[in-house]
Amino acid sequence: MKKIVFITGATSGIGKACAEKFAANNFDIIITGRRNERLISLKNELENAYHINVHTLCFDVQHKQEVFDAVARLPENISYIDILINNAGLALGKDAFDIADIADWETMMHTNVDGLLYVSRALMPLIKKAKGHIINIGSVAGKNVYENGAVYCASKFAVDAVSRGMRMDLAKFGIKVTSVNPGAVETEFSLVRFKGNENKADATYIGFEPLTAENVAESIFYCTQLPVNVCINDLTISCLKQAEASFIYKGDFVE
Repeated sequence: MKKIVFITGATSGIGKACAEKFAANNFDIIITGRRNERLISLKNELENAYHINVHTLCFDVQHKQEVFDAVARLPENISYIDILINNAGLALGKDAFDIADIADWETMMHTNVDGLLYVSRALMPLIKKAKGHIINIGSVAGKNVYENGAVYCASKFAVDAVSRGMRMDLAKFGIKVTSVNPGAVETEFSLVRFKGNENKADATYIGFEPLTAENVAESIFYCTQLPVNVCINDLTISCLKQAEASFIYKGDFVE
């Protein structure tokens, strides 16, 4: 029976790279996101390149009813989900706590935490049928707090806590739960964080070579291909020059 992977936030970055990686390895894909034109474009690209089935669902993970309605629209022939990649997430702003925009806080918490909860719960019957694997995309910011990132870090600390709790609660069903925590990855992430300011976004990556979305997708794929009795619980990935969430060495290597 062909395996099915469900990916949130699949229209760019890590989510798109995951869709491409799993499609290339003969998985059928369910891709979701808020930008329907990008979903359709990616669907056509993957189906033409890899001759697999791709289903699209356009919704915003922040909104519980949208999530549950979208899952209810899945075709009847999709009766199980082997892998769920909870990738949808974002950072907004990088201001000190006393001046940060509360609307940015709310968007981050609703997307990074509530969205993950809603999607996981809505898909739970289908994941149970497959004894599936849940991949939650956390961050190094869920391991160490950095200045001017209190609420984004809090949202990713929550992902870490939810992943640990899920792993306990779902072990009896044979469901694996893996938290994947990337460091600096060059995607649209910084452009979104700085609200379209390309100069600020580009400056984020000066002085070091960041991870690529494909680097992270490769690691996620590896986690899903291990023997049935093996689960990588927690995987933190950084580029060579990043030692912690708040420390990136930007000098030349010492000879």
